[in-house]
Amino acid sequence: MTLAPPARRYAYETDGAQIYVDSFATIRAEADLTGVPAGAEKVAVRMIHACGQTDLARDLVIHPALVSAARAALESGAPILTDAHMVASGVTRARLPRDNEVRCLLRDERVPELAKAWSTTRSAAAVSLWTEHLEGAVVAFGNAPTALFHLLEMLRDGAPRPAAIIGTPVGFIGAAESKQALIDLASDVPGLDVPYLVVTGRRGGSAMAASALNALAQERE
Repeated sequence: MTLAPPARRYAYETDGAQIYVDSFATIRAEADLTGVPAGAEKVAVRMIHACGQTDLARDLVIHPALVSAARAALESGAPILTDAHMVASGVTRARLPRDNEVRCLLRDERVPELAKAWSTTRSAAAVSLWTEHLEGAVVAFGNAPTALFHLLEMLRDGAPRPAAIIGTPVGFIGAAESKQALIDLASDVPGLDVPYLVVTGRRGGSAMAASALNALAQERE
């Protein structure tokens, strides 16, 4: 069977490469990036590209060491740990500098029993299975506030420390609070200063978390 395109009835750009270039140019023209730390601008731009919201920049809180810490970890071969399979699926493997492992343990057979025993969500229970992989890892939360809270509690109890935390859980219950708790971690527990990226408030999601990881994995825009 020979396929033919439909009759062109709309005026729109069809060159994929040009769409990409024009999209990033539009973001830089419309977004106010003055509050983004030096070195993190490309991360902010890629996150805006993922959600289509140029006002996202005003809700970003980025630790000054986030980019350097996360990029160094990935270049050394550190794994990426995430709370959602959607985040893991959104990571562009070709951008990873060392073919880094991307792990989400939500489907691990131990998770349902742990969640039931601890009266918590499966997302939070899955985080407890990260322990042996956590030291020096890059961690990303795009979905579950309970998972981010759980990791912070683990860290306060002495769990291995990741290299960086991407905190973009989305939602109406606990999302804003979990991200603020991440921001406050260093002041709450002196010496526990883990570089982080946060989208404050209710906004967030797997696409934002994955886009941040993709920007951190490779400097090329």
